[in-house]
Amino acid sequence: MSGFDLEQFMPYQISVLAGRLSRRLEARYHERFGIRVAEWRMVAHLSQVDSASMRDLQVRVELHKSRVSRAARRLEAAGYIRRTQSRADRRIVELALTGKGRAMVNELLPITDRFQKELKDELGEDHLAFRSGLSKLLEDKD
Repeated sequence: MSGFDLEQFMPYQISVLAGRLSRRLEARYHERFGIRVAEWRMVAHLSQVDSASMRDLQVRVELHKSRVSRAARRLEAAGYIRRTQSRADRRIVELALTGKGRAMVNELLPITDRFQKELKDELGEDHLAFRSGLSKLLEDKD
């Protein structure tokens, strides 16, 4: 395709950046907790709510249904989350952090805070403009 440069295509660059940042952060918590990016996203979301359905998590953490399901099984096997049936609709599976899961999140918070600070430091004064641009791109336009 004439004139097209994938390396300069913004959606591609954002995708590559997201993957790189996720792997950099994962390297800091995987050995200690045995979780990967999908599991981290799920526990991060569950730490902000009492419980969430599998469907809610799919939407919130931007992962396919099968990845959420596999991650939920791994987190449950490790004792970080528990599954229950919704009282309102028994067809819905609700997930919530266990005490062990909350303890893990409490250990993860300083790791994520340091990572965020490092990213700000890497960007220097540009971090405010970068955050502003991200906010505009992440606005719900649907």
